[in-house]
Amino acid sequence: MPKTRLQNKGYTQVYTGSGKGKTTAALGLAFRAMGWGMKTYIGQFMKGQKYGELDAARMVAAYIVIEQYGLNTFVHVQNPPDAEHVAMAKSGYEKIQTALFSKKYDIVVADEILTSNYFNLLSTHELLNLIEEKPNSVELILTGRYAPQEIVEAADLVSEIKEIKHYYHLGVETRKGIER
Repeated sequence: MPKTRLQNKGYTQVYTGSGKGKTTAALGLAFRAMGWGMKTYIGQFMKGQKYGELDAARMVAAYIVIEQYGLNTFVHVQNPPDAEHVAMAKSGYEKIQTALFSKKYDIVVADEILTSNYFNLLSTHELLNLIEEKPNSVELILTGRYAPQEIVEAADLVSEIKEIKHYYHLGVETRKGIER
């Protein structure tokens, strides 16, 4: 493939692992793209809480749109998963698909979609479908812990963020502007 075509193609990136910073990396990419006039859609799975990026995105709404598909509670692993959580994830999945094909966005971020897969809210097949069917012109970012091997193999770029040390283990809870 000629270099120009390789440069203009949208790829699939995965940010996974046990460490802090997967969502932050995706937000940083959206911010960087905004500097070049690019538009990003971010769908946050399993999140319904107040995060600083929600207000920040409103300040730059011409370039970055964020929607949440979750309740204001933590999702616990249970089998089968809670029907309400599944319904919200399925609705979010449909919104991600719509954003991918809308021709409005250069980048589509499915934040915590990998964790949604781990919690059985979405299937690996559904995630692979996003990767396989995404338009060539759109960059797709999948974030969350527990990336299945099939997703790692299908993606073009995979970064693992590994926890080495975290102050959470000392009792420090999430802080405004830093973790949320």
